Amino acid sequence: MRRPPAAGATCRRFAIRGFVAVFLVYVLAALALESPLLVVPTPVPGAGAATAASRPLHLDGSGERGRGSAPARPLKRPHRETLSAAGRSSRRLPGIVSGLDLRRLNATRSGSLRKVAAEAAAAGARVFSELQTLAGTVTELDATGEEERSRCPHSIVLTGDEFRVKGRTVELPCGLTLGSYITVAATPRAAHADRDPKITLVREGDEPIMVSQFMMELQGLKTVDGEDPPRILHFNPRLRGDWSGKPVIEQNTCYRMQWGTSLRCEGWRSRADEETVDGMVKCEKWIRDDEERSEQSKTSWWLNRLIGRTKKVSVDWPYPFVEDCMFVLTLTAGLEGYHVNVDGRHVTSFPYRTGFVLEDATGLSLNGDLDVQSVFAGTLPTAHPSFSPQKHLEMLPIWQAPPLPDEPIEIFIGILSAGNHFAERMAVRKTWMSAAQKSSNVVARFFVALNGRKEVNAELKKEAEFFGDIVIVPFMDSYDLVVLKTVAICEYGVRVVSARYIMKCDDDNFVRLESVKDELKKIPRGKSLYVGNMNYHHKPLRTGKWAVTYEEWPEEDYPTYANGPGYVISSDIAASIVSEFTAHKLRLFKMEDVSMGMWVERFNNTRHVQYVHSIKFCQFGCIDDYYTAHYQSPRQMLCLWDKLQSGKAQCCNMR
Repeated sequence: MRRPPAAGATCRRFAIRGFVAVFLVYVLAALALESPLLVVPTPVPGAGAATAASRPLHLDGSGERGRGSAPARPLKRPHRETLSAAGRSSRRLPGIVSGLDLRRLNATRSGSLRKVAAEAAAAGARVFSELQTLAGTVTELDATGEEERSRCPHSIVLTGDEFRVKGRTVELPCGLTLGSYITVAATPRAAHADRDPKITLVREGDEPIMVSQFMMELQGLKTVDGEDPPRILHFNPRLRGDWSGKPVIEQNTCYRMQWGTSLRCEGWRSRADEETVDGMVKCEKWIRDDEERSEQSKTSWWLNRLIGRTKKVSVDWPYPFVEDCMFVLTLTAGLEGYHVNVDGRHVTSFPYRTGFVLEDATGLSLNGDLDVQSVFAGTLPTAHPSFSPQKHLEMLPIWQAPPLPDEPIEIFIGILSAGNHFAERMAVRKTWMSAAQKSSNVVARFFVALNGRKEVNAELKKEAEFFGDIVIVPFMDSYDLVVLKTVAICEYGVRVVSARYIMKCDDDNFVRLESVKDELKKIPRGKSLYVGNMNYHHKPLRTGKWAVTYEEWPEEDYPTYANGPGYVISSDIAASIVSEFTAHKLRLFKMEDVSMGMWVERFNNTRHVQYVHSIKFCQFGCIDDYYTAHYQSPRQMLCLWDKLQSGKAQCCNMR
């Protein structure tokens, strides 16, 4: 016979049942109210921090603040969203795709860019969908296929006709190496009248200038759509002269459409105290028609005979290029620079400049008043020393981004980049970005759109998954649509990492992070700010390569704006930009820096913005004690970093 349960056990049983019932009621109530206490975080690959359910942006955790309120830090807890191509597919690449909803582009406020932006977004959605279907990372080519792909010819021979069929350009697949040479047989054409020459000034009413010139260039890979490829060597003989009025040979380099300091050979031999190139002078002497060539007086001749002084024999050569006369030019890659010989005589030597190396010279171009008979390139490298092998060597964990901090940060840096800019991104990772990654108060990310080539997108996806520092903005990349990346930077800065300040820069921009932070500390907290190298009262160009139509920009002046390579805005301005984009109210313009100036001006109409101008945010190149240095090649980035590590904020722009 079973004993009845004790009174104490019965009480305990009822207590447990009551506790379970209360707990279930609490859980149901919490779920109904979407309590943040019970949200299960979703890990973001490469980001390292948890994500929370989507929620609206608040400043200082106090809800939406009116425009009249003083700006402050965004959320006390970062807003963690799984970044994805909104509304495009259920299968997404979490953590590496911008949360910017590009469907918002279908609005009249988008301006003249609306149609092209919407088309780029639609095409990007299709390409992005294909990219998502790739299982895991891209399958590597087998060793045999990789070796076959990396092989390059030891020499290249082209006739004049073959050269013209190729568009007057010779591809050098693996660049040059020490001892490589290029021999060109060609004939300069007779001078022609030119009313608008680029090498001299013609006043209104003057007769046309007679011009005969040609350009031989060693070029690098094209870096940005809409820009010319970098000129690693620009060799430009001007047979009828230029503004100097005398025959001249000008040599230079150009990176991102910015020319360096030219080396001009004008008929005078380089000074004895001037540095040489592999023991050769930079400029040889040739006969000039303005030289004093009077005969030696009889008195001087007898005096020299009496003291036994012999006359020094000198050979005077003419200018090496003559109209309608064929020449044979040989360009040789030496240890310290390029050497040019014409018809067997040394004419000039051009020292290598920081930022350019022999392997970068992947093309030879010959243009101008010149008929080419043949081109021969010899002693070429048969394998590229850095492209694919170096890329795999640099995929090391040391350069991976750390987890996103759990708390709001001080500065978020969005870096504009292009799909095929692996070398530029690696240079940033190895230099100033490494300082940002070590700080718990700073986060930096690259913002990249999709490329027209599938293999570039596949490599980009693999790179993004490995390093965890790339945010893909899913539209087809275009120079006119860079502004969309800027909006994506603002979205990430205020909604993902909750930054007090958002900085935008380019992947060829070197940032002295501590100096930028010190500049921001000078401004009282709580102020809306816009910091950079400001342009005041600039007018749009209506003609030329960079012309802006009245449809694109109907106003006669641009608003005050900071140059695009590097500027900083406060988070309230960034939040306003994102809000207007979401509400279909944001006006877009193809020049992203002008667009930012336009948005800040609009914001300034209702809340005061402090504009801070500094030339140390360099627009063209670099100045000592810079905050940011622009147009820096990957090797110049490393040079700047080495100098900065030794305590010197000095430039490496010896171009």
